[in-house]
Amino acid sequence: MLTSPRVSIIVLNWNGVRDTIECLESLQRITYPDYEVIVVDNGSDGDDAEVLEERFGDYIHLIRNDRNLGFAGGNNVGMRYAMKSGAQYVLLLNNDTVVDADFLTHLVEQSELDDRIGIVGPKIYYHDFKGRSDIIWSAGGRIQWWRLQIYRHIGLNDEDLPRYRNTVSVDWVTGAALMIKRCVIERLSFLNPRYFFRMEDVEYCIRARKEDYRVVYVPAAMVWHKVGASTRRVNPGLADPTPYYALVRDNFSRPVYVYQLLLLPVRLFRWAVIYLIRYRDRRSLHAFMSDFKRFVMRGRGSGVRG
Repeated sequence: MLTSPRVSIIVLNWNGVRDTIECLESLQRITYPDYEVIVVDNGSDGDDAEVLEERFGDYIHLIRNDRNLGFAGGNNVGMRYAMKSGAQYVLLLNNDTVVDADFLTHLVEQSELDDRIGIVGPKIYYHDFKGRSDIIWSAGGRIQWWRLQIYRHIGLNDEDLPRYRNTVSVDWVTGAALMIKRCVIERLSFLNPRYFFRMEDVEYCIRARKEDYRVVYVPAAMVWHKVGASTRRVNPGLADPTPYYALVRDNFSRPVYVYQLLLLPVRLFRWAVIYLIRYRDRRSLHAFMSDFKRFVMRGRGSGVRG
C-alpha cells in the first residue's frame, strides 16, 4: 500500500468501561500507521469517561454525550467529528471487541483496490464460544426476504472453514466492525437514528448498495467479539422494539412487507420468548406490545435525520 489514508476509529462506550479498556489496548497494538481513536461516551451513569481519559490520555479523542443517544445516534456524533477532522475512512467498532494487529491494514488495502467498494467488514469470531476463540460469529451477511428474519450472519456458529477465507461482496456487514469510505458518508449522510440499537448497520448497507457501492467481507482482517456484552446492558424501554418492520417497510417492496406482516404471529411469539428470557420481566413484554401497537398505527417514517 503506497499511501495510508487517514482512518477514524469510533468506539462507543455506555457503562462498559472494562470492555472498552480491553478494546483500546488491542487498538494500541495495531500496525496501521495513520489513524485516530474517537471514544464517544454515550451518557454513562458512572465515571467511565474520566477513567478512560486518565488511562489513555492523548491516545483517544473523548467525546461526552449528556445522554444515551443509542448506537446510531452515538456513532453519528463521532462520525461528524471524524468527517470534520479529515478522515478518509470511518470505522465503527464495538467496545466489546478485540482486534488483530493487522486488521485495519487489511481493511484499508482491500478498500483501496476499487472505487466502488464503499463499506468493508472483517471476519468476526466469538471472543469465547464454549472456551474456543476460533468459531465464527459473522463473515458478512445476507438478506433474503422470504426468511422469518430477513437478514442473517454468514458463518454464524461455524468453524473457520475454507469457504469463509475468500474476500467476497456481501449484502451487509455488522456494525460491530464496519468501515465506511468518506465518499459514502458524503452521499448517504450518517446512520439512521430511527434504529436506536439494532439494524442500523443493515439499513446503511442497503442504502449504500442502492447507490451502487459494494459491501465487501475481508477475511484477512480479524476481530473477536464478546457477543451479548452490549445488549445485556440495554434497558428494553430505551429501544424501539419494532425496527425490523420499519426496515422492511422502508427498504423493500409492498408485497415483501405484506408477506413479512403475515409472519407477524410467529415473530411475536419469538420476541415474547426472547423478552421473557432475556429480561425476566413481564413489564418489558407489556412495554414491547404497547410500542408495537404504536408502530403499527403510525405512518411511514421520515427517513434519515443526520
